[in-house]
Amino acid sequence: MTKKALITGITGMVGSHLADFLLANTDWDIYGLCRWRSPLDNVEHLLPRANKKERITFLYGDLSDFISLQKAVEESRPDFVFHLAAQSYPSTSFTSPLQTLDINILGTERLLEALRQSKQSNPVIHVCASSEVFGRVPKEKLPISEECSFHPASPYAISKIGTDMVGRFHAEAYRQKVVVTRMFTHTGPRRGDVFAESTFAKQIAMIEAGLIPPIVKTGNLNSMRTWSDVRDAVRAYYMLVTVNPIPGEYYNIGGTYSCTVGDMLHYLISISTVSGIQVETEESRLRPLDADLQVPDTRKFQQHTGWQPEIPFETTMQDLLDYWRQRIKAGKQFLTR
Repeated sequence: MTKKALITGITGMVGSHLADFLLANTDWDIYGLCRWRSPLDNVEHLLPRANKKERITFLYGDLSDFISLQKAVEESRPDFVFHLAAQSYPSTSFTSPLQTLDINILGTERLLEALRQSKQSNPVIHVCASSEVFGRVPKEKLPISEECSFHPASPYAISKIGTDMVGRFHAEAYRQKVVVTRMFTHTGPRRGDVFAESTFAKQIAMIEAGLIPPIVKTGNLNSMRTWSDVRDAVRAYYMLVTVNPIPGEYYNIGGTYSCTVGDMLHYLISISTVSGIQVETEESRLRPLDADLQVPDTRKFQQHTGWQPEIPFETTMQDLLDYWRQRIKAGKQFLTR
C-alpha cells in the first residue's frame, strides 16, 4: 500500500521543498496542511498536480484549532508526519510573544494529541524544533552538541524549547514515534524576506533592477552562523523518518560552512551585477537580544543516518539571489523590509 505523508506548513520554504523532494524521490502520497489564508506562492508549481489529484492534496487546518487538526489526521491517515508549521520569525516573537508561544508550543501539543487519539495510524512524527533553543552559547561550548544547555535569546527560542520538550514528552509518555530536530541556519530559494540573508538578496536584486538606491539596510552583522541549503535539509528530514527512527531521539542538523552574517552579506554583494553597494545599519532591524554563536556538532545525526550536506554555501547564495532576481523580473512588488 502506498505510504502517506502529512506536512504541516507545506506552504513555507522548507515545507514546499520537502514536498518537491518527496514527489521526486518516493511514491508517497503527500498531504499538506495549510491555513485557508496561507500564501500559495511557494507551492504554485504544485497546484496543477493538486487540481488533478496527482499524489498531492492540500488540507485546510490551523495549529490553534484542535478540531481542524483532528479532521486533517482523519483524512490523511499518515505514515509519516513532518511538523514544520510554526511562527518561525524570531523578531516577530518580540512583538507577538503570546501568539508565538501558543502556535509553537500549544499548537504542537494539539497536533500530537490529535495524532495520539487517531485510531487510523501510528506514524513516525518529525517535530521540528530549532537551533535557537541554544541561544547565547559561550565559545568554550562550541561546537554545539545536543547536550548543550539552553539559553534562549527570544520568545521564539523559548517557544521552540517548548516544542522540543512537548515532542519528546509524547514519545516517552505515550510511546508515539516522535523524533525531534534542532536545525541550524538553512536557506535557499523561497526563503521569506524577513530573514537576514533573504532580505539582503532581495534588496540587492531590487538595486540591480533600479528600484531602490544602492544601499542594503541591515541589522546585527556580527552573529556567527553555520549555513546549510534547504534542499540538503529536506533530504535530512526524509532520512530522519526512514533510517531506523528512534522514538524520543533528538538531533542537531546543519551545514559545515560558518561565517558571520556580515561576511554572508559581503559575499552576496560580491556576486551582484552592481558595484559600489553600501551597507547601512537600521535600528529597527536590531533585536533586543540575539543568538550569536550558532556552530553545530552534527555527528550524532550523521553517524545515525549517513547524511552529509552536499550543496556548497556559494551555490545556496547564488540560487537565493537568482530567486529574487526572477521574482522582481516577473513584476512582483515588495516591501523593502
